[in-house]
Amino acid sequence: MSLVRRAIQLPIGCIVLGLGVCLLLQAELGSDGYSTLMSGLSKATGLDFAIVSWVAAAILVGLAWLRGQKPGPGTISQLVLVGLTVSLVMRVMPSVGHLGARIACFVAGYVVLCIGVAAYLATDLGAGPAEAAALAFDPPLRFGVSYTIFQLCGVVVGWWCGAAVGVGTIILAAGIGWSIDRLMPLLGHQPRPEPN
Repeated sequence: MSLVRRAIQLPIGCIVLGLGVCLLLQAELGSDGYSTLMSGLSKATGLDFAIVSWVAAAILVGLAWLRGQKPGPGTISQLVLVGLTVSLVMRVMPSVGHLGARIACFVAGYVVLCIGVAAYLATDLGAGPAEAAALAFDPPLRFGVSYTIFQLCGVVVGWWCGAAVGVGTIILAAGIGWSIDRLMPLLGHQPRPEPN
């Protein structure tokens, strides 16, 4: 993938990811494992959600760096652009009341979120905290496996700490890793060679 394409695809992917988060929030059927973990830790510690998220992000990116997953422009872009997109879009997005519409919103959010994550990760310009933690173990584990494990652990710990868990939470935690793993090659990702 050319540097120009990567530079264009990175912010677009982050914005698309933010739109997917908005759709999932509007569906109100459950959030992903990472958000569930942050919510639970916020409840358990009594700290503001944003503070918990920043501290967790720094720890996860740091640990991933120790495993060879260096932060980069994508790390900052993911944190800034996704947050801005969610903040701006949620102000104008109409609420969804009917269950059928909420399910449709969830399905759309799932697809859009997976495309956004796959698009920004495919640029190989650095990953956000949750994705960096999973990529730090690829190889030996494929991203789909490591990300699913991370998401499911986030759900369990977040729920144990008091976060709400819905049916959508389980679907997201179990499915998005596999979906993103299959979308990344379609968006230009070149897998890293396995060590000898």
